Amino acid sequence: MRSTRIAAALAGALLLAACTGGGAPTQPGPTEGGAATAGGETSSPGQEGENTGDGGPGQEGETTGTGETPGTTGPATQDGPFVIGLTYIPDIQFAPFYIAESAGYFEQEGVQVTLRHHGAQESLFGALAAGDEHVIVAGADEMLQSHAGGIEVVTTGVLYQEYPAVLIVPEDSEIQTMADIRDHNIGLPGPFGENWFALLAWMDAEGLTESDLTISHIGYTQHAALKSGDVDGVVGFVNNDLVQFQRAGEAVRAIESPDLPLVGIGIGSMRPLVESNPEALAAINRAVSRALTDIIADPAAAVEAAFASQPDLAVTGNKEHALTTLEATVPLYGDGSLALNPADWPTMYEFMVEAGIAEAGLDASQAVVAGLGN
Repeated sequence: MRSTRIAAALAGALLLAACTGGGAPTQPGPTEGGAATAGGETSSPGQEGENTGDGGPGQEGETTGTGETPGTTGPATQDGPFVIGLTYIPDIQFAPFYIAESAGYFEQEGVQVTLRHHGAQESLFGALAAGDEHVIVAGADEMLQSHAGGIEVVTTGVLYQEYPAVLIVPEDSEIQTMADIRDHNIGLPGPFGENWFALLAWMDAEGLTESDLTISHIGYTQHAALKSGDVDGVVGFVNNDLVQFQRAGEAVRAIESPDLPLVGIGIGSMRPLVESNPEALAAINRAVSRALTDIIADPAAAVEAAFASQPDLAVTGNKEHALTTLEATVPLYGDGSLALNPADWPTMYEFMVEAGIAEAGLDASQAVVAGLGN
């Protein structure tokens, strides 16, 4: 079962790389509840979009595994601009990076950056492992999974201080707590990404196994599947899928589980680069944190600034929808400091290994670096 789950997660990564969450997305929406457009709309497989999932940069979408050759370490040094990888298409979930660039925060912190949206056919960590990108926005759990698989990506900051995944059920559903999913049909895109990680964690917390419920792999059709009654609940993201249900006027509830052994959307780099360029990576974190402070203080102004600096946002969404999505994302940012607790990584890794979604044998402390401007 364990090897099967890992293989499924890696296969899901390749699928998401080709078509998407965070989750993710990533989740940057970043997360994996579907590919989110600038206004937080979810695209279907085959369309470009972001998971962000992480509902976030990664619900923003997202996006597990790598599809790369284990052992890839990326560049040891970087002399030119640091390329920051943002998945797939411009999206309001990446506002912290757009604003850090347009407001001059990167420059003021003394670092040159280039923002790059991955191509739709790229794997999440492919450009990072190849040295074409130097910083990535993805789920910290996805980075840990990738590191365990041989790609030395480490988390250097956490964007989402709260995990964005929620269980979405009809308002009149008899499901009131996570324990109530027993004997019910729960839908999610597939056995990959932060949707899947969250469901496994919920089941583990309630002492449930896959035989205790029906798990339906429904692709990116959460809205249609729940509305039609094909499933009893769907795994989605509080700043993506839930927003879309509410925008459509659907009577739904979100059931949360705040104590998951998972860490959501974060910022990461390859370990050799972290070791050789800590000052530059700390400067990037400081610049992004400044942008987060701006967003938390005035989401509406942040949307205006993001649309002004990224004209493509107007192609894939509108400001009203983008603001709704960003307002739902702000609580996930915490105080905007990108804070992380290295002690969370061994706990997260132990769960992921036991759940069969990460290879065993890793010193999890090697997959996180603290003190870089946060």
